[in-house]
Amino acid sequence: MAEMSKDTLAELTEVLAQRRAADPDKSYVAKLYSKGQDAILKKVGEEATEVVMASKDQMPDQVVYEVADLWFHSMVLLAWHGKSSQDVLAELQRRFGLSGLEEKASRKS
Repeated sequence: MAEMSKDTLAELTEVLAQRRAADPDKSYVAKLYSKGQDAILKKVGEEATEVVMASKDQMPDQVVYEVADLWFHSMVLLAWHGKSSQDVLAELQRRFGLSGLEEKASRKS
């Protein structure tokens, strides 16, 4: 089994950046970018729903597959905003040592 790592996420970030300049007729990602943010948001929503449905149906392998789709489309959305998986990893790292309740309370200030 291939190991998911920061390197995999960084590699995917690079591919997404390259595809932004690609021909929308030859690249799924370029086509999403060309359709704009609403199309990307729609895909994120669809994939999130598919994660929920796979989990409710007690299909762990399908959950993994759908979460991969969700992560992928979330990374497309991050790139749309000029952000990357590294920004998300940095935010998660910042949260280490905080309880979830403390972290949530800190957002209100």
